[in-house]
Amino acid sequence: MNKCECVGGCPFFNDVMPDSSGLGAIMKNKYCLGDKTKCARYMVFTKKGKPAVPANLYPNMIDRAKQIIAGG
Repeated sequence: MNKCECVGGCPFFNDVMPDSSGLGAIMKNKYCLGDKTKCARYMVFTKKGKPAVPANLYPNMIDRAKQIIAGG
């Protein structure tokens, strides 16, 4: 396991998608409690900083994360 240090205060799960059941729970288990390095939000966070992470960036939006990191 590679639990994300941001899991407790992640705005995605606190403000955008509930993580108690359904898709939110699946994503949280996969990305936050599983392999954080596969999370689009975490990728942007580590490369560009917290302010660069859009509120509407879902953990599975890897292509969008790459665009943000590249400056696009």
